[in-house]
Amino acid sequence: MRIFAPFIGGILVATFSVISPSYSASVETDALHHGTQLHMLQNASGMDHSSHAMTDGPMMVMDAYARSSRPNAPTGAAFMMIKNASDAADRLVDVRSDIAARVELHTHEDDGNGVMRMMHVEDGFEIGAGETLMLERGGKHVMFMGLNESLVQDAMVSVTLIFEIAGELDVMIPVDLERQTSGGHGTHSDH
Repeated sequence: MRIFAPFIGGILVATFSVISPSYSASVETDALHHGTQLHMLQNASGMDHSSHAMTDGPMMVMDAYARSSRPNAPTGAAFMMIKNASDAADRLVDVRSDIAARVELHTHEDDGNGVMRMMHVEDGFEIGAGETLMLERGGKHVMFMGLNESLVQDAMVSVTLIFEIAGELDVMIPVDLERQTSGGHGTHSDH
């Protein structure tokens, strides 16, 4: 398992703690699985995380952030850009985090009547060779359902991205409740 922290100006920021894997004894009855123990870590640096890149092998995660629509919301989401720098296509097939009872890959789709509905994408998202997958508000995203604790501004969320070929990539994602919808990740409705 590989753990990555954001880089700022080419310097690894070491103010974030790495959490060892463990399993939770109490989860809601609809929980699908357990993953790496999630912890919200307060960022003491107060630095802007919007331009951080996290890399491992051919995958580069950029501009990642998590948010919920309001304080104490039962759901939240994470958004990011994932660049596949390899010469072969890969697929983001799953995601894990203990921030919530369920964590899934979701997208929005028109139900045929002009109403956008959110849906779980069980087979994940393909990322072509040299292409970038956009996980954005109003589109494809990581969905947190049944949050175990509130998403707090500037805290960090541990998330494991699981790729078909590249394997697992553990990332620390900053919570940004203040980002406006015009920030390049579209719009995201209240779940």
